[in-house]
Amino acid sequence: MPERRTPFWLWPNLLSLDAPIVAIVWLCMFKKIWVPGILTWEHYAALGLAVWGIYIFDRILDVKMLAPGDPRLGPRHEFHQKHTKVMGFLGLIALVGSALIAGYGIPFGPLIEYGKPILFLVVIFFSLTVFSKQDREIPHLRNLAAGLAFSFGTAFGAHMWAPDSYEFGLQSIGLCLSAEMLTFAVLCTLNISAIHFWENSRSSNDVEQGAANDLALTVPLTVLAAACIGLAVMDSENRSRSFYYAVLISTALIYVLNRLRSNYSMDALRVMADAAMIVPLPIFFVLAKS
Repeated sequence: MPERRTPFWLWPNLLSLDAPIVAIVWLCMFKKIWVPGILTWEHYAALGLAVWGIYIFDRILDVKMLAPGDPRLGPRHEFHQKHTKVMGFLGLIALVGSALIAGYGIPFGPLIEYGKPILFLVVIFFSLTVFSKQDREIPHLRNLAAGLAFSFGTAFGAHMWAPDSYEFGLQSIGLCLSAEMLTFAVLCTLNISAIHFWENSRSSNDVEQGAANDLALTVPLTVLAAACIGLAVMDSENRSRSFYYAVLISTALIYVLNRLRSNYSMDALRVMADAAMIVPLPIFFVLAKS
C-alpha cells in the first residue's frame, strides 16, 4: 500500500508547533489589556521557543513510556518516534534559545520571580505525566497542571509590565489572582481535557461512559462561559471585556466541536481544537478598539 500523504493542515501538530502558536496569540491579547506600551520581540520569541521545547519533550516522553499500539499515541507521536534525534535536538535548541533570549531581553528580577512558579508547575506536570502513563483514566490533575503552567507562562511576559502588577505585593501573586489568567487557565485545561474525552469515547463502546464524558466536558464549559459573561458585564471600565469575550468564543467553539465530534477524525479534532484557541484573535482586537 502506498504511504498516505500527510495533509498540510496536520503539519503544525506533527511538529509540535500548535501550542507555541496558541501561546503567542494569547500573549498578544494579554499585552493588549495589560501593557500600555510596546512588548519587545524577546517576550514572544522566548515564550514560543520555551513552549515548543516543552511540548517536543512531552511527546518524546509519551513515545518512550507508552507501549506500541497504545490508542493514546497518534500521528504526532509516530512522527516524533521516527525523528526522535532530530526533534530532541530541536527541543534542546529551543529551550536553550529561550533561556538566552529571556536572559538578554527580560529584566532579571521579574524573570526569576515569575520563573519559579512556572518551573514548579512544569516539574509537577512532568511528574504527573510519568506517574499517569500506565493509567487509562483521563488525567484530570495532570491536565490542570498543564493548563495552569501554560496560562501562567503565557501571561507573565505581559503581566510584569502591567501598571498595577504590584497590587498584591509580589508580581507573581498578583498574576495568580488575576481573573484573566485564571479564566484562560480553565480554558486551556478544558481544551486539553476535550482531546482526552474524545479519545476515551472512541476507544470504548460503553454508551454510559460516552455520556459521562460528554457531561464532564459540557458542564465546565457552560460554567466557564457563564463566568466570562459575568466578568465582562462587571468590567465597568471595559478594560478586559474583550479578553473575556475571546475566552467565551473559544469555549463556545470547543462546545460545538464536542457536539460534532463524531463527524471528524481525531487528527482533525486535535487541529480544530487548536484553531478554536486562535480564531478569537481578530475578533478580540475588533472588540478592544470599540
